[in-house]
Amino acid sequence: MAKVVSVEQMVAIEKQADADGLSYGTMMENAGRSVAEIILQQWPQADSFRVLILVGPGNNGGDGLVAGYYLAQAGAEVTFYLLKERSRTDENFLRITESQAEVVKMADDVQLKQLTSLIHRSDLIIDGLLGTGFSLPLRGEAKKLLRKVDSEKSKSSRKILIAAIDCPSGMDCDSGEVAGEAVSADLTITLAATKRGMLQPIAMACIGKLVVGDIGLGGVKTEMSQVALEMMDIQTAREWLPARPQVSHKGTYGRVLIVAGSMNYPGAAALAAMGAYRSGVGLVTLAVPEPIYTALVGVVPEATWILLPHSQGAITSNAVDVLTETIEKAQALLIGPGFGLDHHSQQFLTKLFGGKEAGERLGFINAESPEDGYRLPPLVLDADALKLIAQDSAWPGLIPAKSVLTPHPGEMSVMCGVSVAQIQDDRVGIAEYWAKEWGHVLVLKGANTVVASPKGAVMVIPVASSALAKAGTGDVLAGVIASLIAQGLKPYLAACLGAYLHARAGVLAAELYGTPVSVSASDVADALAEAFAELQ
Repeated sequence: MAKVVSVEQMVAIEKQADADGLSYGTMMENAGRSVAEIILQQWPQADSFRVLILVGPGNNGGDGLVAGYYLAQAGAEVTFYLLKERSRTDENFLRITESQAEVVKMADDVQLKQLTSLIHRSDLIIDGLLGTGFSLPLRGEAKKLLRKVDSEKSKSSRKILIAAIDCPSGMDCDSGEVAGEAVSADLTITLAATKRGMLQPIAMACIGKLVVGDIGLGGVKTEMSQVALEMMDIQTAREWLPARPQVSHKGTYGRVLIVAGSMNYPGAAALAAMGAYRSGVGLVTLAVPEPIYTALVGVVPEATWILLPHSQGAITSNAVDVLTETIEKAQALLIGPGFGLDHHSQQFLTKLFGGKEAGERLGFINAESPEDGYRLPPLVLDADALKLIAQDSAWPGLIPAKSVLTPHPGEMSVMCGVSVAQIQDDRVGIAEYWAKEWGHVLVLKGANTVVASPKGAVMVIPVASSALAKAGTGDVLAGVIASLIAQGLKPYLAACLGAYLHARAGVLAAELYGTPVSVSASDVADALAEAFAELQ
């Protein structure tokens, strides 16, 4: 999995690598070669492209010179456009001039007519102007050049691809803020590690597809291994996938007990069950208010059922007594999808967890009082259950340790008292802080879902798709996570893998329909099969 670092961390890591024998020159050579290789992987026809490389004065420009050299070696027609003169001792510049490559200097192109012509004849423009050291505002010749590229690209009647080296020029890689003149990339090849600002919502539209390039740090000891923030990838997902032995039975893969639904939101229970079954659990038991059972039983015929006492379709506190025996047989417990905010449902949670106003009943077994109550399996709390339980200030200590909480930003705001805008401005920091504060695994849903553990590990799921911006998709995700826990994964790993698979399912469902517009939550549940198949 790729690490996610601040600009300051990346500078320190490169400095340490240089001191340990991996020179800056070697890192640049590795970076440029990796950029060329990734471009050829993403666009196999790039060996016949006409490529324009925008070369800045610093290391980002040096990476561009190296990448252009290797693309030319592969057969591409490459032109280098220099923002400023390169040093005569620059070995990478000398190499491309000796190869007779076309080089145009902005200083000689006063009216930018050559740049205009080069843009319109190019299949691919590689942005190597400004690197991760850039901070706003964008000024001078770089601003002028980028504005021209954006303007002429928009006028073109043909598709011109944009690939950015390390980050799109004009982006602050710590804050994610982007200059208005920045040219949005189809592909960003960030070097060695993803930069924190790239995960901010404001930056996503500018980055395009994000791929991590190699600068050769694998053979050098650096502080990269100590970085807690990581980005999920398919290799890690494949490694974490629960084993699936041929000789097995439903008990091998565990039981999930899902307490969900209300008269107003009956479908949430079915969607959570579909997510759980599509993710490999052996048995799902659905505990729902009795009036909605008839509507659901044909939707999820594989489930077993517990009919719960209710008040006008909302689960009541008496349901705890009905569930006690089944709870202890489950390997994972999911509570909350489709609950609604009825006070009867809050009383159910209070009685279940032994919170304030619970009366004589202690609730589930905990370390302080092992002789009373009943034992809860690993817990996933979702949707309205999060809002309801947050009304008891002592809630973090009432539920089992390392429970998985799955709020979207609105629910997170209710739980922690921070505005949605503040949460979205620092999703990683917010998730990291509150996971530690509460002592539970936190899944902050949304574009680039963030999963944080109470021990400080943080994982970002690098997927942003409007296909998932539909009612019910969160219920599917909760079912996926509970299913993976029931199959034996630790809560943090289950949350990370579940969020990854759920995100991939959303993307795959959109690809199936040719648009994210028509994707529903049940489509996401169905697409989980293909998401899992990618990991086989």
